[in-house]
Amino acid sequence: MRARSILAVLSCAAALLSVVTTPASAAAPPSPQLASSTPTEGSDQPARKKGTKAVQHKAPACPTPKEGETAACLQVVTPKAPFTQQRPHAQVQDILPIPDWCIENAFTGVWALRTSACEITGLLYTTYRVVNGVRTVTGEASFNVINYSYSSTDLPDWAHQIELSAYQGWGDALAASLSGTTTASGSCTTAGATFPSRPISPLGTWIQGESYFSTTATAPGAIGTCTTTWSLTFTNGTYTPAGIGFDMSEIRCDNATAGRAAIGCVVPWYASELVYSQSLYPSLASHVSRAQASGLPGATFDAPLTRTTNETIINTNRSLACGDAPSISGLSCDEYPIARSYEGLSSGGTRRTFDGCNFSLPGQTGPTGVSVCMITATENNAQGGLNTQFFRRERVLDGDPFRVTVGT
Repeated sequence: MRARSILAVLSCAAALLSVVTTPASAAAPPSPQLASSTPTEGSDQPARKKGTKAVQHKAPACPTPKEGETAACLQVVTPKAPFTQQRPHAQVQDILPIPDWCIENAFTGVWALRTSACEITGLLYTTYRVVNGVRTVTGEASFNVINYSYSSTDLPDWAHQIELSAYQGWGDALAASLSGTTTASGSCTTAGATFPSRPISPLGTWIQGESYFSTTATAPGAIGTCTTTWSLTFTNGTYTPAGIGFDMSEIRCDNATAGRAAIGCVVPWYASELVYSQSLYPSLASHVSRAQASGLPGATFDAPLTRTTNETIINTNRSLACGDAPSISGLSCDEYPIARSYEGLSSGGTRRTFDGCNFSLPGQTGPTGVSVCMITATENNAQGGLNTQFFRRERVLDGDPFRVTVGT
């Protein structure tokens, strides 16, 4: 029952990310309303985890059987057939549809938003025997694999689901059955899992598993990470059982986000987007746009900013950037990158500015240093609140990457 209660809250958040239609053969999960503080990720862009373009999973080396014996092997491969969205013959009712951004980035590694991560890859199951010293393949089955997890910034629990379907195959391999179990490593416990063991045939059948986990980082100020794994086992008569593990991108949960009483969980390497509105804060937006155009980081996943909560660093950044700012009525000094990032002047570099900013400094380009500009004081004051709300909403802790962009 606990897994059902976790799903009841998580499913709404995940459903917001997806426009994939659940087929009639799989009942739709419940979708109650989340707390209003939970962000909707549908408008943000997914990012690929660095180093995951070449997929790597826990698969043992293919065994070499003795003369006359049989064996089986699993290999992660690039599929030879395109991925399809449909789930015929699905049996796990609470499996959620995956988001379009996952399908669009299939076979290219792990992709994520702040509270969800997904990977689509291929798997080849091969059966073989040794006859007269020669390894002879007796069957093959090619699979699409969907590996998907989703969490909430308001909950200490998250879900990890796995889906497989053989889209082509022949011979003895098609007689295999598949089962799965989950494990968790880190500050977490398993809250429940479902994976009905079933044959991989007929082709096009979707075999699915769902699992739920809870953080143990619940004490005030606690921060904990957890890696979850689906361990899959193929069994097939006299053939050696073949197993493989599918990890999902590490989840971090905390009870340390300033201003939030609830425990919540995120994908910590995903750089959420702090947006300054051009229409609401024109002078702030203009400065940030020009600063980024001059080469300063923060606008992209490849060159994000990094949050600091160290007050000494923050105060040093502000003092070095704006300590000699001119006194002009209605204006105040703005620095970019923002003082609450490790990319401020405490990390080195020099100052730059632009026309109309009221500083006698050179205009420079490059990725180091800061830009300073006298902007409307009310906008500069509002910026502090925007930053605080963003860090709180997205659970951006010390050392987390984040992006700064200018919107409409």
